[in-house]
Amino acid sequence: MISRPRQPTMDQVAAAAGVSRATVSRVINNAASVAPSIRSAVERAIAQTGYVPNVAARSLVTRRSDSVALVISEPDRPDDHSFLNRIFTDPYFGRVTAGATGALRPHDVHLVVVPTDASDHHRVVRYLRQGHVDGVLLISSNEHDPLPAQVHALGIPAVLSSRPSGPLPVSYVDVDQRAGAALAAGHLLARGCRRLATINGPLDIPAGSERLDGFRSFLSARGFADIPAVTGDFTRAGGEAAARALLAADPGIDGLFVASDLMAEGALRAVQDHGRRVPEDVAVVGFDDSSAALECRPPLTTVRQPVEEMAAEMAALLLAQIASPGRSPRSVVFQPTLVIRDSA
Repeated sequence: MISRPRQPTMDQVAAAAGVSRATVSRVINNAASVAPSIRSAVERAIAQTGYVPNVAARSLVTRRSDSVALVISEPDRPDDHSFLNRIFTDPYFGRVTAGATGALRPHDVHLVVVPTDASDHHRVVRYLRQGHVDGVLLISSNEHDPLPAQVHALGIPAVLSSRPSGPLPVSYVDVDQRAGAALAAGHLLARGCRRLATINGPLDIPAGSERLDGFRSFLSARGFADIPAVTGDFTRAGGEAAARALLAADPGIDGLFVASDLMAEGALRAVQDHGRRVPEDVAVVGFDDSSAALECRPPLTTVRQPVEEMAAEMAALLLAQIASPGRSPRSVVFQPTLVIRDSA
């Protein structure tokens, strides 16, 4: 029978560092009362001995899991395959995950991705109530989604990825959606476009309605009323179908704002299939500045929302709430910028 080598113990770490076992425990649990020189000595002893703290035991002391949940809430889920396919292929969700993970990693906090829809909210609420995570980063795409209020009622630290639709006292991070759409409108006008149209996102999603309102309001103030709009679903296929509908109604459109880069990629295909050149005949502007913008042909002029920075700010706000429960909610709104490429 092969015997396994014994794992280093906390007592061995204490002996190597020349401190008490209690001091080692305080260092492992990040107690503020440990002098920097002693903390350094203990950390060196941990590295030298190869000691690995018992995570379960540490959680009992700190009452923390050192994990936070990234909850992605959709209003409905036609089937698991399409729902998960969108989460793991849409550049937006990948950018959020990267930004949040980058901010959490230096604090040894892990990110747990939790997809959910309305039929699954009770399981998510139960999971959060059981203390598996210390806080929640919540992406909620529907203004009528009850999950933000349900999470708030649990009393668990939480930060939303957009402004809540109702008077909910919770921290959030967002981008000025209307300002971004106005940037797109101004750029198309500056190019000389006069027969303008837009493909908006779903109107029950704040980003969809606010981008449409920002685009139309900017143009209305400059004498352009009744801007045609067709609603897409933030997918390539949705953008392509919406563009075909717009061009069928008005083949002379010369300026098109598409409320996401993925939809713009599909819209470009429809415009070119219609025999129109981009940008010579139709100038196209997207929104997001995701990897999809560079995959477009031609490369897409788009409104950039700094998703990675926004996700990192969400994580920072959440860590602050976890460290200091009872903090007042905060809101951080980023400003969009226009990235000019070849499509407009």
